[in-house]
Amino acid sequence: MVKRLVVTGYKQHELGIFDDKHPGIPIIKKAIQNQFIALIDAGLEWVILGGQLGVETWTAELILEMKEEYPDLKFAIITPFLDQEKNWNELKQEKYRTLLHQADFQTSVTKKPYEAPWQFIERNKFILRNSDGMLLVYDEENEGSPKFIKKLAEQYAEKNEYELFVINAYDLQVMAEEHAEEERNNLYD
Repeated sequence: MVKRLVVTGYKQHELGIFDDKHPGIPIIKKAIQNQFIALIDAGLEWVILGGQLGVETWTAELILEMKEEYPDLKFAIITPFLDQEKNWNELKQEKYRTLLHQADFQTSVTKKPYEAPWQFIERNKFILRNSDGMLLVYDEENEGSPKFIKKLAEQYAEKNEYELFVINAYDLQVMAEEHAEEERNNLYD
């Protein structure tokens, strides 16, 4: 049973998404929401995020949208180091800090500002040890930063009871087609 789920995936720039009005964001959120609903019914309580711009921040927004229907669903933002948003533009920093304040739990694994890549590795090990599964928005055909945590999660799952769920490009295409069909149906209603 997955009670604590890590959700991660591409950063927004890896998907070519540079603003919040991109039509792909609702598709990604809907795919994640469908996974959540099935997992909530099976006992999901916590979603663990790293707070990276992209899949992780969209997931935090999605959870906040779902709180009305699923008030017991909680989310944590566990960053690899302090002030990870320091070099982001002001608008992104503000949005990120709002999500941090709305999180049910927030911490930094290393409790210091960025020093080196080892901090990402330590955070990844920490979240794997403190979760029961991972939902990854990632496609093998389009490598990106999630490949590192995917490999670590696969190795961890070989030795531990750990579930890995992947939303790939095909899943998102199906979701986009369903979304387009709903839009067309709404035009005629």
